[in-house]
Amino acid sequence: MIISLITEYGGWSWMVLGLALLILEIFAPGSFFIWFGASALVVGLATFVLGGAVFWGWQGQLIAFVILSIVLVVVGRRFLAKQKFNVSDAPHLNQRAKQVIGREALLVEAISQGVGRIKLGDTIWRVSGEDAPVGSKVKVVGEKAGTMLIVETV
Repeated sequence: MIISLITEYGGWSWMVLGLALLILEIFAPGSFFIWFGASALVVGLATFVLGGAVFWGWQGQLIAFVILSIVLVVVGRRFLAKQKFNVSDAPHLNQRAKQVIGREALLVEAISQGVGRIKLGDTIWRVSGEDAPVGSKVKVVGEKAGTMLIVETV
């Protein structure tokens, strides 16, 4: 069935496939289908130009699509990796414990045997540090496993 579509509609079948893959890229995360869509569009254009060539039957078109897809995926991934699109200006956005490093707070529960509690904003955090009484001013200097803050008395 696919072979009959390619031979019957020629370049238009590749153009429709390319556009469908580009539209699918909009709904899919990452950048995956764009390379296959671009490959299909190039093969479609080549089919309009080379339509009657002996070597450009459905087999040649399919081979060109596969080779071009592989090349575009490799080149495209390398290009995107160099652009560093995945580097964030807020790397601790969803890591609340790392966001509070450097802030100061008062102990709401004394640090006894290395463990106590502070209140930062609307959250009470478990803290680890040197023993200190309730009301002592501490500074957050680190975090353990995202659930406990490491503090030093100020």
